Amino acid sequence: MTKRPGIARQPRKPDWLPVDEAREIILSRVDELDRELVRLSVALGRVLAADVESAVTHPAWDNSAMDGFAVLSRDVAGASRAKPVVLRVIDEIPAGAFPTRAVGPGEAARVMTGAAVPTGADGVTRLEYTEPGPDPGTVKIIDGSDAGRNIRRRGEDLKVGARPLTVGTVLRPAEIGVLAMLGQPSVPVYRQPKVGILATGDELADFDELEEVHAGRRIMNSNSYALAAQVQEAGGEPVMLGIARDDPDSLRARLESAIGNDVLITSAGLAVGDHDYVKQVLDDLDLEFLFYRVEMRPGSPFTFGMLGTMPVFALPGNPVSAMVTFEVLVRPAMRKMTGLLEYDRPWRRVRLAEPVTTPGRLTHFYRATLEREGNTWLARLTGPQGSGILTSMSEADALIRIPPDSNLPPGSEVDAIVLREK
Repeated sequence: MTKRPGIARQPRKPDWLPVDEAREIILSRVDELDRELVRLSVALGRVLAADVESAVTHPAWDNSAMDGFAVLSRDVAGASRAKPVVLRVIDEIPAGAFPTRAVGPGEAARVMTGAAVPTGADGVTRLEYTEPGPDPGTVKIIDGSDAGRNIRRRGEDLKVGARPLTVGTVLRPAEIGVLAMLGQPSVPVYRQPKVGILATGDELADFDELEEVHAGRRIMNSNSYALAAQVQEAGGEPVMLGIARDDPDSLRARLESAIGNDVLITSAGLAVGDHDYVKQVLDDLDLEFLFYRVEMRPGSPFTFGMLGTMPVFALPGNPVSAMVTFEVLVRPAMRKMTGLLEYDRPWRRVRLAEPVTTPGRLTHFYRATLEREGNTWLARLTGPQGSGILTSMSEADALIRIPPDSNLPPGSEVDAIVLREK
């Protein structure tokens, strides 16, 4: 992975790209991962990698939707407490059992929910609409409104050859239930990307160095943990690579340890200071740089490239910048890698509760809370929008997108990326 002697450094690639152009470049260079077979019990949230064809008919037989009596509708239609209908009970069919005979005129069969309905019956009168009959072996129907109802017909849910689930479907509890109903103990899904997460900076400490933080000599490495949570939420598996110090050798060793992952995310070290080595070391490792910066705030110093087949996202070091660039640029790529057909969070048109100004060429993503006001949503900034104020992310329901060089009064409509549904 080290730079081969005699090979010239690659020329610089596009810089200061518009947000949407940067996103398109990223999405053009990633694809869904290969497939794997997982147990149904651990498939929740995964993305289906093949259409599912039913090998069964469900229900497999006409069955009762109620505990009650299988009857002929013409016998019970119009029955009431004032004019009850008395029928002879000829059979009792618990769930899992099958009828021993057909039901004829003036007859009924006691059935439990899910039990097979006997031939001849075209409705099930629920138990609450009956009373014991005047003679042993009889039942009195005191309400005829169930005539022709409460039978689940054979195949009304699924027939052999049907395709109830298609590739790209997210497996929610209902889909898991359908797969179990089809008798599938395992399911083909797209593999979840393994995402290496590397923080950089001499100023950072982890939990084993808390005394340095409490003494005011270092700050906690919050980026790695916030990004790992974002990776998990996007359907990936975070691989914590620790903290690289502001030293080329330390950085190289950590970056080389990322080989074998599907994605690499770094944070910090992208500036032009004397100790910012991320670009230099990635260049030495033959990274194919695709662009360097994006016309957005927070998060302008964002670099994307390919290390072999592994996408590399070099994020800014400020906590809010790292999280916002992940949401806007990294998350869609990860969602595509997991096999999803829709990559974006929900968007919502909202109205500003206060004036917002964005001088210059950058698209701004402000953190905001959302509250419903009549038929619209009102967006209010979480407070100061500095890229180091991490609480502005924890309080945010949305990122509101403000175009460059805007001076928007209260009531203006803007787009919002919904982070938290309310």
